[in-house]
Amino acid sequence: MKKLWSLLLVLLLVDPALADIDSFREAKVLLKKEVYFDQTRAGEGTFYCGCDWLWVGESGGRVDLASCGYEVRAQENRAGRTEWEHVVPAWLMGHQRQCWQHGGRKNCAENDPLFRIMEADPHNLVVSIGEANADRSNYRFGMLPEATSAYGKCDLKVDFKSRVVEPRDEVKGQVARIYFYIHDRYNLRMSRQQQQLMMAWDRQHPVMDWERERDTRIARLVGHHNPFVTGEKAWTLGHKNSAIGLQVASYTATPARAQAASSDDSSRNLALIRGNKRSRVYHLPEGCPSYSRVSERNVEEFRSEDEAREAGYRKAGNCL
Repeated sequence: MKKLWSLLLVLLLVDPALADIDSFREAKVLLKKEVYFDQTRAGEGTFYCGCDWLWVGESGGRVDLASCGYEVRAQENRAGRTEWEHVVPAWLMGHQRQCWQHGGRKNCAENDPLFRIMEADPHNLVVSIGEANADRSNYRFGMLPEATSAYGKCDLKVDFKSRVVEPRDEVKGQVARIYFYIHDRYNLRMSRQQQQLMMAWDRQHPVMDWERERDTRIARLVGHHNPFVTGEKAWTLGHKNSAIGLQVASYTATPARAQAASSDDSSRNLALIRGNKRSRVYHLPEGCPSYSRVSERNVEEFRSEDEAREAGYRKAGNCL
């Protein structure tokens, strides 16, 4: 018990609002509502190409290809819609986890709490044209001086044979600082060559206004900034990862936390439905893995699901 409270104290000091986002799906909805709501027109545009778009549905959008001179390479349907791109691919994150070896992304999403947190981390998610997202795939970033864009005026270069992508200059610095953040927070390995490239992009393309504002908005959702955007941290070759994300995942997954939320079975049976005032999502005391993960300052309790829905809440997407 003493060890648990020591861990809790550390987490509260370094990460005061523990990960309240329950799933990749919920992250996309919140990013649309709280982060990218004013970027569809006259904003920074889609990540790789700078196109305008119009929101359609829960978290998707319809792309205005003419706004950025985008030309469809091969996939017309995906070129016409936005998708949420993992700048550090889910494939890269998953391949450093045991779960991927026994069922790939689906198995990781179902059975690995840390992977779910990584997959849903808003700092790693950006709005992309679907075709660009598909073509980037899980390719590594690199420089392609001899390549030309296959997407009209969109300056995205893809070498399918070598499995390398070079994004437009406007986002290279952001790519680098997202790579630093994900690898540092979740203790992932980065090759020396990739480190050198990201360090160069970080140096050549400093933080811009939108990147700083995006970081601030995301920090309001998850309780922490990307320290490589704020300047709290700098990456050097051979960087030693903080691995703070592993500590958070370990805490949120430990059975002791569920035990701390209720002293015995009888009190748990009487537990109320918990709503998260920030995400407007509610969690049931049984069947909802994130019931005990809602920060106390964000909790709003209800006696029934109908009461929660009437208050404008929706059920968490990861409830059984």
